[in-house]
Amino acid sequence: MIPLSHHHIVVQLIIILYTNEMFYKLITLTVTFIVSIIFSVNVMAIEEPQYDLINKTHSYEIRMYKERLAAQTIKNSGPDRAFMRLFDYISGSNQNSSKIDMTAPVIEYEIDNGKVMNFFLPEIYSKSNAPKPNSENINLVTIKGGPYAVIKYSGRSSYDNFLKYVKILQEFLIKDNVKTIGEPIKATYNGPMTPFFLRRNEVMFRINLK
Repeated sequence: MIPLSHHHIVVQLIIILYTNEMFYKLITLTVTFIVSIIFSVNVMAIEEPQYDLINKTHSYEIRMYKERLAAQTIKNSGPDRAFMRLFDYISGSNQNSSKIDMTAPVIEYEIDNGKVMNFFLPEIYSKSNAPKPNSENINLVTIKGGPYAVIKYSGRSSYDNFLKYVKILQEFLIKDNVKTIGEPIKATYNGPMTPFFLRRNEVMFRINLK
């Protein structure tokens, strides 16, 4: 048996490492694909506010929404705590101990005393039959209906990404002479486990069509 030279040993190691790396890449891609399919199926079951499409340009849409009930909390102690506060409410931390279906999107915007996060309640609920929150930090509010200008974008639901598309949408609306009402709204449709390239985010502005 002829002993392998150092060169041959290095070549064999490179081949083994390359093969293993390709294997791990294949496994990663396969898992990502399966998670994406599962997520896509789950998304179909999540209720979203209905709207009528008024106009669609190459960059943004104008939608007409009905008013909708939401659970709202002030983000005074970090977004994760605000999210968990609302999640606890729909998970049974309410006066009826009722579990409420999760909806999409989760929306955030500025008000006079800070930023707020909102979970839309399913359409079957109104202020008269929605379970009252146990937490004093959660209020049931009505999100105004009417026309909204909306731009979609993918990627991470970061504040920097949001501000980038706020500016883009504002520029389009100024160019088209569309007047906005109030602060921009950050709408997040997917959870953190969704691959960033499959995420759906939106910037929304309530607008005046007159």
